[in-house]
Amino acid sequence: MRDVEPNLIPVPRSLVSGPGALTLGADATLTAPAGRAAASLRALLDRATGLPFPPPAPGAPATVALTLDGPASLGREGYLLDVTEAGARLRAHTDEGLFRAVQTLRQLLPPAIESPVAVPGPWRVPCVAIEDGPRYAWRGVMLDVARHFFDVAAVERFIDRLVPYKFNVLHLHLSDDQGWRLEIDGHPRLTEHGAATAVGGPPGGFFTQDDYKEIVAYAADRYFTVVPEIDVPGHTQAAMSSYPYLSTQESPELYEGVEVGFSELALHRDSTYAFLDDVFGQVSALTPGGFLHIGGDEALSTTAEDYAHFMSRALPLVGGHGKTVVAWQEAASAPSLPPGVHLQYWRPTGEEVPAALVAAVRAGVRLIMSPADRVYLDQKYADDAPLGLMWAGTVGVRRSYEWDPGALVPGADVAGVEAPLWSETLRTPDDLDHMLFPRLPGIADTAWSAAPRDWPGHVRRLRAHTARWDAAGITAYHRAPELEE
Repeated sequence: MRDVEPNLIPVPRSLVSGPGALTLGADATLTAPAGRAAASLRALLDRATGLPFPPPAPGAPATVALTLDGPASLGREGYLLDVTEAGARLRAHTDEGLFRAVQTLRQLLPPAIESPVAVPGPWRVPCVAIEDGPRYAWRGVMLDVARHFFDVAAVERFIDRLVPYKFNVLHLHLSDDQGWRLEIDGHPRLTEHGAATAVGGPPGGFFTQDDYKEIVAYAADRYFTVVPEIDVPGHTQAAMSSYPYLSTQESPELYEGVEVGFSELALHRDSTYAFLDDVFGQVSALTPGGFLHIGGDEALSTTAEDYAHFMSRALPLVGGHGKTVVAWQEAASAPSLPPGVHLQYWRPTGEEVPAALVAAVRAGVRLIMSPADRVYLDQKYADDAPLGLMWAGTVGVRRSYEWDPGALVPGADVAGVEAPLWSETLRTPDDLDHMLFPRLPGIADTAWSAAPRDWPGHVRRLRAHTARWDAAGITAYHRAPELEE
């Protein structure tokens, strides 16, 4: 074995290193079943190596072979990857499993594999035997496009940042006080008026339905489930300003600040629920995934009685469109939660778990773990950081890595982990990169790998990954003092 294992993030379930390496040269061949995994690998190799990777001659073994003959016990995302000096074989039971294997092979290749243009080799892959699969099925990142809008190209670039680290859920926060970001047929003022601004003022922006379909398709090609969020009954100023009948305010105006908790839908009007039913129906039809997030957080202007009334009417609307409800943890207080509901735990880890959430967990509700003081990617790295907020404290690289999703709420059925990236202070794709890296890989490791936390090993791996980010043109990542030699 080598003294140093390959710098893989997430850490695989089982990895055995052997002597030697496979060299991929001009004579290398590739065989793979048609699918997204093969397309992903070919695109990666074509772009960075410029080598042809044709199929092998009849009867000859391929240098790199992807096969779907892995045992069913690997599940949907598990895989086997074996590299010898003669070749690399990636095996899985599904194409999605092969796609995850491709990301591991990607990290075994030199950092130059991330180059957007062809560069010279050598293209050496260390000899390994890997068996791998995820700890959690839900491994997500949320992007807030409401506080500041990010267009299709920026969202697709964002997805590409997540792919190598085996994330599989993209949660899009599509509406908030500062902006409504998705075209809804029959309600033109949501985008004509409600999308006109953002935190700090214009410009705003929105996705047409075709734009949104493009994002969903782009994500699906990379085995992401898109979870759209329409945040209600609070965080609704943009919608209410667009259609005042949704509000009890006399003349609701657009909002460009960062405060929360002041807005509230008209909770006792049938017209409010007719609007939501139409919106939920259109968003559901545009989204093939099985989930619709309805927010439910920070409804600070809503009484407990009114909140319960709202949830009793809004939650069934989601099921009526064939979707499973996702909501922030406050929805645990709803009088009746529908089957399959997922609640997103977001408060800092030092706080007492609310009694309503404890009761929901006892009733079998699944949790998505997003503790703000660990995985809120909008929180500052340090007190003097130029971007981010600090309401949950600073979240450095080590803090975002060293925690256990299964230990926060006793008895919880944990569906997975999700890292929200709110955009109050973020305006450009480079801003997003800065807040993602270097924290994102550690969160990926927490979500995928059941291995014990190993901070010295994680530091070593992260240092190696900075060369990959450099090769990919990710220049805005935070140079964390925690990673310095």
